[in-house]
Amino acid sequence: MATKYVTKLGDMWDVIAKSEMGDERFMSILMKANPDYADYNMFPAGIELSIPSATKAVIVNLPPWRR
Repeated sequence: MATKYVTKLGDMWDVIAKSEMGDERFMSILMKANPDYADYNMFPAGIELSIPSATKAVIVNLPPWRR
């Protein structure tokens, strides 16, 4: 189940992925869940993003000891 996150001025994809999903490498999953905002590098305040559920096993190219 996805949750919602409202951006603060200056938020970036990797920072949101780290704080909301536990790892900045979930950034691509987060971006795919919010395609309307994929062109943003830095967010203005007030954009509502969908935060998908994810596990570390989903991260591509993650070494076995990090899964």
